[in-house]
Amino acid sequence: MLWAVFIIYMAVLFYVTLLAWNYGASFGPQVQAGEITISFPFAAFIELLCSAGASRPLRILAGNIVLFIPFGFILGLLSRKKSRAILTITVAAMLVSTFIEVNQFIFTHRVANVDDVILNTLGALIGVIAAIFIGFLLRRVIWISVKNRQ
Repeated sequence: MLWAVFIIYMAVLFYVTLLAWNYGASFGPQVQAGEITISFPFAAFIELLCSAGASRPLRILAGNIVLFIPFGFILGLLSRKKSRAILTITVAAMLVSTFIEVNQFIFTHRVANVDDVILNTLGALIGVIAAIFIGFLLRRVIWISVKNRQ
């Protein structure tokens, strides 16, 4: 069942990042399709710090983190070896995010940004840590309830 949820999540993730028109993430009229644009790492952070209207950069930053939390969370729940899950799932998220950004750069009229890879990876890391923590708490609660029954 959880694998089905993950497959649906991945389908939605690829639809949102590669197919759906995302206002604010497109080239818009100032850049023509096919032109190469260079974005320095952490440009969105700098824009957030320097702008009076911080809602747009803040939404982009938070959105990129939130977008990959389910990736880490679901795979964290599915992982059998919790000791390796954090590193493995975080690297997998970085690779998936890099795949998305490269495809956005090559095939769509959207901006590919290294910040997105960093923030998506951070979101997956948060998700896998949350899954491991919740799994630990549930095992602890079950263990206590079984112990109290004896």
